[in-house]
Amino acid sequence: MDNFQVFIGVELVVIILYCVSLLFIFLFSLGQLHLTWHYLKAKKDQSSQQPSIDELPHVTVQLPVYNEKYVVNRLINAVCNFDYPTDKLEIQVLDDSTDETVDIVKEQVEHWSSKGIDIKQVRRKEREGFKAGALAYGLNIAKGEYIAIFDADFLPKKSFLLKTVPHFSKEIGLIQTRWGHINKDYSLLTQLQAFGLDAHFSVEQTGRSHAGSFINFNGTGGVWRKTCIEEAGGWSADTLTEDLDLSYRAQMKGWKFKYLEDCVAPAELPVIMPAIKSQQYRWNKGAAETARKNLFKVLSSKIQFSSKLHAIFHLFNSSVFVCLLLASILSIPMLFIKDANPELTLLFDLGSIFLIGFFSIAFFYWTATKRMYKKKPGRYYFKIFPVFLTVSMGLSLHNGIAVLEGLFGFKSPFIRTPKFNIKSKKDKWQGNQYIKPKISFLTIMEGLLCLYFIFGIGVGVYLHDWGLMIFHVMLALGFASVFYHSVKPLKYG
Repeated sequence: MDNFQVFIGVELVVIILYCVSLLFIFLFSLGQLHLTWHYLKAKKDQSSQQPSIDELPHVTVQLPVYNEKYVVNRLINAVCNFDYPTDKLEIQVLDDSTDETVDIVKEQVEHWSSKGIDIKQVRRKEREGFKAGALAYGLNIAKGEYIAIFDADFLPKKSFLLKTVPHFSKEIGLIQTRWGHINKDYSLLTQLQAFGLDAHFSVEQTGRSHAGSFINFNGTGGVWRKTCIEEAGGWSADTLTEDLDLSYRAQMKGWKFKYLEDCVAPAELPVIMPAIKSQQYRWNKGAAETARKNLFKVLSSKIQFSSKLHAIFHLFNSSVFVCLLLASILSIPMLFIKDANPELTLLFDLGSIFLIGFFSIAFFYWTATKRMYKKKPGRYYFKIFPVFLTVSMGLSLHNGIAVLEGLFGFKSPFIRTPKFNIKSKKDKWQGNQYIKPKISFLTIMEGLLCLYFIFGIGVGVYLHDWGLMIFHVMLALGFASVFYHSVKPLKYG
């Protein structure tokens, strides 16, 4: 095979991979558009009638914590102040800590026990199974018919149980609530996280619920029926997203989930990029692991075809980062291929159809913004959405690698997201003993990709091809931003 044939073969592979990546992104965006339609229909059909209950059931509240000295006090105080009969409330602090958090929890448990609250510090000999293992351990000794779960960064309101428990009917196995954000306005990074999470917790979760598709427990801020967990096989630690895994197993058993958009569980958002990356890594890799584990079971189940289709895109949501990364890297070679093969111009022009995908995603986030920001949503949307897209592009390498590790079965331990107890701009972050900032290989690669896409901008100017110019500018800015915010915390290390 001569060099010319090899060159043609490489060109063909690049074109195919580029087009397949764009196709997946396009189909993903259409799925988000469909969920947006269901969301709007759900809001139109929404009933304002609140359920009532004759007798309140016994509830166990589980608080899985591991080295949370900055926030564990406020979490325990919030839960112990629930407006719920004390004789029907049990609180388990599932404490796997190895630092001073142990003593803080012990002191809090003694304090609230003296006030008549049924609260226990539950400790294991080994941290086997991480969070999933702690939840399973606590479940075996739980008194409650229902299990409410809160991570250490949450501050549930007093009325949480009274607003959720009455919604349980015979077929309901889980009530999930919407996350709120106690420090959304702390910085641009927290605003961007809130913007993305709000879309998931408004449009996506409500849309899936209205469509009759699988929704997921988000790991915290929800209440399970104990029987549902047991019938689904219990908590499993073989993925990093034990919440998503159990959600699918439970729903395939026939249990229904209910999502309450109007019931909010406030929580703290990570305030520095290393903490955000830690959280994003676990979410994206865990989702890929769950897809690998449950895809065949979903396809072979008896659920309707439309629900299977939504489940596929739900399970492979995180794979959009792999496709985005691949399409981004290949977009620069595509400029040269287009310039060398003018006869393929029509093929490249067909790519404009993917603008439909962009507008679908834009409408998805616009719908969420209108729901969450009643005053001047347009101003906030056009301020945040372009930056959100840009930084999401910059995270595509980090998140894409996490997805690939999950899909190919590379195992890694459960890494908790560090908490800071930061609520407003007055609370300045000056270090955190759980953060060990360092420049990783991936951070270096993010810096190099910034330079790569600056080169792509130059290529576009040189070839007088402006079609991907905005795309490459956003990629360069995105990777530059992620790189900068990744190395910025080093001065506190």
